[in-house]
Amino acid sequence: MAIYLDHAATSFPKPEPVYRAVDAAFRNVGGNPGRGGHRMTLEAGRMVLDARETAAAFFGVRDAASVVFTSGATASINQALFGLLQPGDRVVTTSMEHNALSRPLHALEQRGVVVERVAAGTDGRVTLEQIRAACSTPTRLVALSHCSNVTGTIQPIGEIGRWCRQHGILLLVDAAQSAGVLPINVEDDAIDLLAVAGHKGLYGPSGIGLLCVRPGLRLEPLIYGGTGANSSEIIPPTELPERLEAGTPNLPGIAGLKAGLDFLSETGLHVLAARKQEQLQLLYAGLEKINGTRVFGPTSLENNGGVVSFLVEGRDPAEIGFLLDREYGILTRVGLHCAPEAHRTIGTFPGGTIRVSPGFFNTAEEIDLLLQAVASLTASS
Repeated sequence: MAIYLDHAATSFPKPEPVYRAVDAAFRNVGGNPGRGGHRMTLEAGRMVLDARETAAAFFGVRDAASVVFTSGATASINQALFGLLQPGDRVVTTSMEHNALSRPLHALEQRGVVVERVAAGTDGRVTLEQIRAACSTPTRLVALSHCSNVTGTIQPIGEIGRWCRQHGILLLVDAAQSAGVLPINVEDDAIDLLAVAGHKGLYGPSGIGLLCVRPGLRLEPLIYGGTGANSSEIIPPTELPERLEAGTPNLPGIAGLKAGLDFLSETGLHVLAARKQEQLQLLYAGLEKINGTRVFGPTSLENNGGVVSFLVEGRDPAEIGFLLDREYGILTRVGLHCAPEAHRTIGTFPGGTIRVSPGFFNTAEEIDLLLQAVASLTASS
């Protein structure tokens, strides 16, 4: 059996209740939520509402109608950006962003949106002071990731959010890496738009995500079509969530996501955080002892959300990743991780890094086997 250490890409395995919830939604619920009045449609609608309310409670959203289901964090980010911004609007972002945020921002630049990118330090972190300085010119939106998928660096979104709220600037947070790993409360952190992936730290299936929209903030829909409400009108509904949920929802995905959220709540984020810190401690300490390895990102475990990027001196990261897989059955990720500017920031462009991202079900023994394998490969170079 392979040792899976690529949870920053997607979590695996899922908790058993997630598998059961997805299977039950496929087998037992045949209705399309909001499309009709028969018993299966009503049951499907109840499942969606339960999941929406569960997600709202998990992220501190005061109105569950403000939780919009999407196909993932990328779709959520695109809906937020293209639904909000107009030519002439100004956005402040950072040099550590995933392509899910940087590519739509680039596309919007071609349409007249002004984008300023704050350069992070070599540890991947930006400060509130940098954001404040970048916003000295009137700014519509600050958009950044909570946790880097390259270095694990945690950004101070609470500080940034509260400052933005005081100055009338909206905040979009890409929580693809942090949701389910770090505590997030949209009210306490003054987050206006929260983009969430369901298949990573929330332990849900692929193809499901969330966009949490601050009540009262109006977005133009990215997709138009049937919503099951206001069918007689040619224009979309004016109210959330239907306004931004055109088309048939991913019911098995939504059911699996709810089961993942329930698993996290029942286990306790503090328990998951303690396990994550133990894993990081082992990785940091172990890699430091191996001659010829270099770790990138924050030096403090408290500033790392669960991702470790490293290189072996004189070796291509792609070669190391290939050998870890073929010779040792250890699955990591290598390359640029869809975040080229982040690698330019930390000095690992164009080759990228070897990325290790353990999950809740990984054991200390598996981490030790990775370290032994890296030590063996380093000794052979």
